[in-house]
Amino acid sequence: MVRVSRIVGPAALLVIAFAALLASLAYGGGANVPLAIDPGALVRYGVPVATMLVDLGASGLIGSLVLSAFAFASDRPEFGRALDVAAASAAVLTVAAAATGFFHLQTDDPGPVTLTSQYGDNIWRYVTTVGEGQAWLATTLIAAGLTVLCFAVRNQTFVALMAIGAMLTMIPMALQGHAGDTASHDAATTSLWLHIAFAAIWVGGLLTLVLVRKSLGDGRLPAALARYSTLALICFLVVAASGYVNAQIRVATWANLLTPYGILVLVKVFALGALGIFGVFQRRFLIARLAGTVTGVARYFWIFVAGELAFMGLAEGTASALAVTTDPQIEVPASQLNNPTPAELLTGAHLPAAPTIERYFTGLNPDLLWILLVGFGLFFYLAGVWRMKRRGDAWPVHRTVLWILGMLVLLYVTSGGVNVYEKYLFSAHMIAHMVLTMAIPVLLVPSAPITLALRSIRKREDGSRGAREWILLAVHSRPFTFFANPLVAALLFASSLWVFYYTPLFSYATTDHVGHEWMIVHFLIVGYLFVSSLIGVDPGPARPPYPMRLLILLATMAFHAFFGLALITSTGLLSADWYGAMGWGPSMSALGDQQLAGGIAWSIGEIPTLALAILVAFMWGRSDARESRRYDRKAERDGGAELAAYNEMLAKRANQR
Repeated sequence: MVRVSRIVGPAALLVIAFAALLASLAYGGGANVPLAIDPGALVRYGVPVATMLVDLGASGLIGSLVLSAFAFASDRPEFGRALDVAAASAAVLTVAAAATGFFHLQTDDPGPVTLTSQYGDNIWRYVTTVGEGQAWLATTLIAAGLTVLCFAVRNQTFVALMAIGAMLTMIPMALQGHAGDTASHDAATTSLWLHIAFAAIWVGGLLTLVLVRKSLGDGRLPAALARYSTLALICFLVVAASGYVNAQIRVATWANLLTPYGILVLVKVFALGALGIFGVFQRRFLIARLAGTVTGVARYFWIFVAGELAFMGLAEGTASALAVTTDPQIEVPASQLNNPTPAELLTGAHLPAAPTIERYFTGLNPDLLWILLVGFGLFFYLAGVWRMKRRGDAWPVHRTVLWILGMLVLLYVTSGGVNVYEKYLFSAHMIAHMVLTMAIPVLLVPSAPITLALRSIRKREDGSRGAREWILLAVHSRPFTFFANPLVAALLFASSLWVFYYTPLFSYATTDHVGHEWMIVHFLIVGYLFVSSLIGVDPGPARPPYPMRLLILLATMAFHAFFGLALITSTGLLSADWYGAMGWGPSMSALGDQQLAGGIAWSIGEIPTLALAILVAFMWGRSDARESRRYDRKAERDGGAELAAYNEMLAKRANQR
């Protein structure tokens, strides 16, 4: 049965995917209706077919790399077999991405394929100047590099880095297609990338388990399945949430669900629901029994796996057809089409209402990436606290409260009123910067998330690396030791201000959604490392004495003050072609807003500084008190022998004089 499942499962995935793709294309008209200049049926059908192969290749690559890093031990045969699957999948991804780029070129510029220099120049122009061509070229080159690395590398740490790189490779894909054509570009791009990346882990992980089943053996199979099941549950939640956001943007109204595009969306919803039922049944009933002595369980399990891969094929084929199916058109006012405002020309969206304190606290501009990160952060932290409590171990309540507050503030900054205005006002951008680098880390660092994770997550005994092992490896790694060094962390914290705002990085972070997300991650990490070097309780490099910590804090804050003063006294705009061109009108000067941002950097940023100084002083006092009590207890045990010896030494020196 196992041997049959290794053939039937992947075959079901491919056959159902192609059948669903062709049926969806026929129903939705994604490839049947010729374009203005028809490139031919080969190209019209080639685009969705190649796109589906890209998705399947990416799934095999990402899923196998994630399982290799998280579920398998590097000294076991299944680890090498999974990397072989990754290499083969990366090769498929390379060829499919190149073919997809070629078909898109033919769609945009139909014409005969020749070996002339003119056609070569046309290809060069497409891959170097057109965003779509650049994206597919980047995907092809990265996939080719990953193909070679998957054959050459067997180091588990490097495999984890390749898995992260493979997931980031999906970003150019998310920037293309429907995501680039909607007014809700940022939300569409984020949700599409999450959908693609986590669906790849889900589908590719199960496919990898089927292909390496023989190498796992009966003894290691239940543990590998349980680990995959945990990943699959996370992927299900992310795929469901991102799918909902994408559908809400494309479909918009209930009536549009009855359009061909809406019906195909409902087919995907049906497939997702069925996969959820498969996952619940396998997790609650089959996986646990595989490790037991119940006969016949393995046969039923692999039948269910084949069925699950079939439904995954249904979802993959339908999704590939949706990518080329015309979505319902959302009416746009004629005035907006004929007379777009400066803000609409720059951002693709209308200018929000003038900011007020109330709107800063009640406005909403959700960012799905950070909503999910905050949700998972709260869940796993509280789950760790609950596990320790159930075990009988204590965990300070104030740490839990601080973590919850820090996560909620992070959610507000990334999805609340600040995020509404951050794209349009320099001052809102500076509020986000100050809160990310100073306020949120001051809440998160004392909550000791690393300590909680190390105490609550079970240790792996089979040589594989789970969350606990990866955290330990990261904490003791050379890069972490270097960047968490107090002097290095302080230098990064202070220099990031000047390097970011006085280089093209500022324009990248304000005008590009990917740059915006990178900015949040960068400032959050830099702020966390700096605050941790001052008041951290988690494991890390040796922290300096408390007087040195206060000195580092004051010196770093001086850089903040000088930066704020530089903005306040500036007479030129740092980003004149963006913030200076939003069209707020004379009531809101761009230069005045930039000077307000300088005041925020100088004044509001000092509140967390004061809190840090108080915390460092408090910890200094507690440290001295603990040391004093330690000496008192030692004196009680030995009758003051150390003090007597010290007095005797002083007396001898006095007599010698």
